[in-house]
Amino acid sequence: MVESSSSTKLPPWLESLLSETYFIPCMIHEDAKKNEKNIFCLDCCEAICHHCLDLHTSHRLLQIRRYVYHDVIRVGDAEKLMDCSYVQAYITNSAKVVFLNPRPQTRSCRGTSNNCVSCDRGLQEPHLFCSISCKINQILRSEGMMSEYLYDCKVLTLPELGSDDCFMTPDSFLEPFVSLRTSSGSSVSYGGVDSLTIACTATTEVVRKKRTSKSAIPAAARKPVTPPAVEVTTNRRKGMPCRSPFN
Repeated sequence: MVESSSSTKLPPWLESLLSETYFIPCMIHEDAKKNEKNIFCLDCCEAICHHCLDLHTSHRLLQIRRYVYHDVIRVGDAEKLMDCSYVQAYITNSAKVVFLNPRPQTRSCRGTSNNCVSCDRGLQEPHLFCSISCKINQILRSEGMMSEYLYDCKVLTLPELGSDDCFMTPDSFLEPFVSLRTSSGSSVSYGGVDSLTIACTATTEVVRKKRTSKSAIPAAARKPVTPPAVEVTTNRRKGMPCRSPFN
């Protein structure tokens, strides 16, 4: 997270974009279905749901998505608002996205040659930042202002409904996976701006979680249990009694 706008000279829309809480129910439309607040209005500096769009028809609207349970935006939209160079990007649902804020880390990255300048998360070459917030913090520390890295965007519209999974709940496309192709046949890949390799730290977290859950199971419990041998007893049928012959 970035500091307050009074000390960092951030525009109100950028500070609100990074500090808002998304994918929570909209209080105005709390009785409506699919009322998650997954749209950000740059003119009102607030998160809204798609039921609120009638009140924001002429405003600049930004679609917020979820990737590995954290907020992301499309690179195409982000590049209309600011300079996103050297920010690690990922591909999900055929869209290239970047994280708004850094993800929490449970352990330090070991054995990685390239880390985020701000939070030390492992990255692909030649990226320097894991999120937009990390780049902003570094610029503010080194230069003190963001004006040279922000663009004057007059128009920002949402993608057409159904063309790019606009209104998706947090769990609708966050199934953990390892392979490049899902069971339905749709391809999913990871990568940076210039690379589509699978060296993604988010995938590493999922794989590590799966390995941890498997290792927690005792080895004896994972082996197939052989049923004990059943003692088979033959049931002899009692026949006619043998008598000695009459003399």
